[in-house]
Amino acid sequence: MYDIAVIGGGPAGLSAAVNARARNKSVLVVTNDYRESPLYKAEWVDNYLGMPGRTGPELLEAYHSHAEAMGTVFRAGRALNIMPMEGTNYIGIGSDMEEARAVILATGVSRGRKYPGEAEFLGRGVSYCATCDGMLYRNRPVAVVGLAPDAPEEANFLHGLGCRVTYVSPRPPAGLDPAIPYVKAARMEITGGSAVAALQADGREIPCDGVFLLRHAVAPTDLLPGLTLEGGYVAVDRDMQTNLPGIFACGDCTGEPLQLSKAAGEGLVAGQKAAEYVDALHTDKTNSN
Repeated sequence: MYDIAVIGGGPAGLSAAVNARARNKSVLVVTNDYRESPLYKAEWVDNYLGMPGRTGPELLEAYHSHAEAMGTVFRAGRALNIMPMEGTNYIGIGSDMEEARAVILATGVSRGRKYPGEAEFLGRGVSYCATCDGMLYRNRPVAVVGLAPDAPEEANFLHGLGCRVTYVSPRPPAGLDPAIPYVKAARMEITGGSAVAALQADGREIPCDGVFLLRHAVAPTDLLPGLTLEGGYVAVDRDMQTNLPGIFACGDCTGEPLQLSKAAGEGLVAGQKAAEYVDALHTDKTNSN
């Protein structure tokens, strides 16, 4: 079990990791390739105190190297759900599970809206994880909506299980098995009755029993049901604590301004306060004994 799990490897998440490690806490960072961060696409950053004239890649590579040098453990992948139970947070990553005493959400801003029917059919045919739920659809028709770089790989996995896969995305995918049909579409709607019956893709109906929505990241409220939002952002207090015990948040997911300095500063606070939370757990356990 880790002391702290950080969900997200951008500037807020890496700042949180560095500051938690500085307090001798074991830290796991769950992230896609950090080069997928919006900061990595910045050609020039001129408003970061003391470090003008840097590129986004330069900054992110420096942050990543710093966190690695501090002993942070990195786990590639998407966090799909977080289940708090009796002081332990169980974090689903693909078909695997990690455990942590505290969690820091640094997921950034969810830039895509939910598709019509997505929330309604979640758990009734809509899934965010091919490796988790693929066996449920063996020998059945499924649609994969590919919005993440590893989506073709997950579609190939489903095809290998025996699912009858149709791949749908706005752009032609790289690495998709040629045996999998591809449909170019950007507007999606999931339809059905008691369960998913079809994906409507730019008006074309694709009959299916399951729809796998493979985005870069899962929205915080899908990760953690019961998480309070304010204005669409994760609500936190000055300690970056959410309404859920042991769950902290920092960076763009907590609201504007969506700036590098804010992300790094909130990450520092979240890392410190999560470390204090873990220390308090140890103290309470010692006193109870």
